[in-house]
Amino acid sequence: MPHFIEVVLPLPLQKTFTYLVSEAEYGYIQKGMRVAVPFGKNKIYTGLVVDLHQNPPQLYQAKEIHQILDELPVVNEVQLDHWNWMAIYYMCSIGEVFKSALPSGFLLESETIISAPKEVQLDEKELSDSEYLIYQALQQQSSLKVEDIMAILGKKNVFPILNAMLAKNALVLQEEVAEKYKPKLTRYIRLQEEFHNQEQLSELMEILSRAQKQRELVMHYFQLQAKEKKAISVKKLLEASGSTSAVVKSLVDKEIFEEYYLTEDRVAFDKEEDAGFQLSNPQQKAFEEINTSFETNAVTLLHGVTASGKTEIYIKLIEEYIQSGKQVLYLLPEIALTTQLVTRLTAYFGNQVAVFHSKYSNNERVEVWNQVLQHSEKAKIVIGARSALFLPFNDLGLVVIDEEHEQTFKQFDPAPRYHARDAAIVLASLHKAKVLLGSATPSLETYFNVKANKYGLVELFERFGNVVLPDIYLVDLKDKYKRKQMNGHFSDDLMEAITDSLSKGEQVILFQNRRGYSPFVECMTCGHVPQCPNCDVSLTYYKFKNQLRCHYCGHSIANPTHCHSCQSVDLSTKGFGTEQIEIELQALFPNKVIGRMDQDTTRGKYGYEKIIDAFKNQEIDILVGTQMLAKGLHFDNVTLVGIMNADNMLNQPDFRSHERAYQMMMQVSGRAGRSEKRGKVMIQTYNPYHNVIQQVVSNDYIGMFNEQLYDRHNFKYPPYYRLIKVTLKHRDFDKLKEGSLWMYNVLVQQLQLPVLGPEEPAISRIRNEYIRTILIKIPTQNHLGNTKKTIQRILNSFEAVAQYRAIKISVNVDNY
Repeated sequence: MPHFIEVVLPLPLQKTFTYLVSEAEYGYIQKGMRVAVPFGKNKIYTGLVVDLHQNPPQLYQAKEIHQILDELPVVNEVQLDHWNWMAIYYMCSIGEVFKSALPSGFLLESETIISAPKEVQLDEKELSDSEYLIYQALQQQSSLKVEDIMAILGKKNVFPILNAMLAKNALVLQEEVAEKYKPKLTRYIRLQEEFHNQEQLSELMEILSRAQKQRELVMHYFQLQAKEKKAISVKKLLEASGSTSAVVKSLVDKEIFEEYYLTEDRVAFDKEEDAGFQLSNPQQKAFEEINTSFETNAVTLLHGVTASGKTEIYIKLIEEYIQSGKQVLYLLPEIALTTQLVTRLTAYFGNQVAVFHSKYSNNERVEVWNQVLQHSEKAKIVIGARSALFLPFNDLGLVVIDEEHEQTFKQFDPAPRYHARDAAIVLASLHKAKVLLGSATPSLETYFNVKANKYGLVELFERFGNVVLPDIYLVDLKDKYKRKQMNGHFSDDLMEAITDSLSKGEQVILFQNRRGYSPFVECMTCGHVPQCPNCDVSLTYYKFKNQLRCHYCGHSIANPTHCHSCQSVDLSTKGFGTEQIEIELQALFPNKVIGRMDQDTTRGKYGYEKIIDAFKNQEIDILVGTQMLAKGLHFDNVTLVGIMNADNMLNQPDFRSHERAYQMMMQVSGRAGRSEKRGKVMIQTYNPYHNVIQQVVSNDYIGMFNEQLYDRHNFKYPPYYRLIKVTLKHRDFDKLKEGSLWMYNVLVQQLQLPVLGPEEPAISRIRNEYIRTILIKIPTQNHLGNTKKTIQRILNSFEAVAQYRAIKISVNVDNY
């Protein structure tokens, strides 16, 4: 009886296919192993085995697999269950989940190997110049890769030439699957055994008496060996001796030294001896309450004010779980936060901590994956951004989700568009693990679940070491502009506060949630604003590069000297971003160091670390930044935080804008006065009597919660309704309009639920594609699974209509 396996192909189609295997292979293969399988014409891809059975596919002939790539599964059963849940809940294909979940180092691709045909006589006159060059190269070498041929011809597109040679039988193609992951090898050095006794050593020194540099290097080797008493790497020896690798090579060639290689972890951490600490009384009380809450609740919320010492409680809790042999997952919303937290955790736990996020290289991510899979000592605690929840945990005991209210836990593109907090709670329930959510400003949904007794609640309203909460001052910009008390974008009060803090040697953080110099450039004669040709959005001005740039597609033009519409030279920048604040500060405080932290300055792998370390070491006096600054960072010497303009957060066209503005302002305020010095927060606003701003001043979370909940209930929003957003995109405006109306009408008929749309979003065209959105509101009492099945059926029938097939559709479940 034939045997079959179900294989998910993350590349290229992200779908599941059935393949044929022999009886021996069927006995060997397990779920979660990778196999190389043929797909399409002469292509081989990596797939993941998700099922084994004996039912042949009905619609196509099953092909045989190419080879088995693993001896043991790289993905475990719990992960497969979790990924299946994710695909169903977030309405995407299982292949899309796999593509996001697996490090791309696991997704091998075939490399085309080109060789000369055997026993075929060719007439060289038939070949063109390019073909002849390839033919000649194959006479010298038995096989070439496609990139070798590109180098020989100096062309990128070599496939037409290869196809022409294939037609003439001048070459043969074969596919070879290449492993992307390469372990890191470190070069070590040791003395040849014959020189280990005293006589030979004296002889050796005699031989080297004329070669001064070689003799010095050998002496340094002995010194290092006496000091370290372990294997000595070439890198360490060269650093200690100040010598060169040429000297090492000479000693290896003379057979005095022998070199060897050891596999090493790309990331390793050292423990600090003095990292221990005691919890304060309020922290100890909260710690005990969390453990009590875990007896009855799988999920508990730790609602603690900023700087109340939540991280110390997490560390003690993590310690309990890893002592009982469990694994711990610690999720953070920003890579910037992992930087500072890794330093704190590794100081305490040493090399038991592994870090996993997208700024890590492919090989580093594969290494962490393997360590977690093997339940290694080096990965008992995993810290990471949202992608860390895909790792192959075997025995997960605790999930800590810090700053759980953050919107960066939600993935927007590409699919799966999951929310890491919700997905982690499901993952924990599969492992029967506990979840601790931590926040100074919990999200409405979480606090609503606490009120409904779904989650436990522990409160910590005292700052660590009895540090007092910062004083919050409001600055009325309307009044300041009227009285001409503004200097650029700084009110006289803020200027005075900054000058005062700097004179005491303290540091300042300024917050403006918009990057660039200014949002747009406007002609003062005719009002023309330069727009992006591909998107429905104005271009952002960057002064440092003197260019206008689109934040959506990356299109940029040089800053115009005159208006493109009326040729006037009277151009003015409107609004302001972090770059403009930075430039103004440099003019106001010329002898102070100003730093800027936003997406433009933190592009590299260590971009965050450099800025955070410089600020922590007091090399930067004033740090200007976007929302990256608002999250859980800890700086002892910051006593003043300035919010440049609170209004642009309040006026976003989003049902969560007031909740988000409250959270953002409270979090930014929490960066001030975190040690014995009392902090001060200055909020500049045109509307000082706005409810949300007053709630921030009086630290009234419950007031904000009740007010927002009342609005949500009235206008049918979460947590009373679930939202599913369907986005349609196409280059043809009319076809998109017609298709989106068809979709809307069918959804209204079939669902009998509130459906809004089809609406043009605020930015209705990106990368030359027009956009329409439809919002479906599902009451919490309705069966979510059945509603989604109906929506999926409608989407399938939409794709079956020939004229709408070209319209791209994406579904975003819980799109907030």
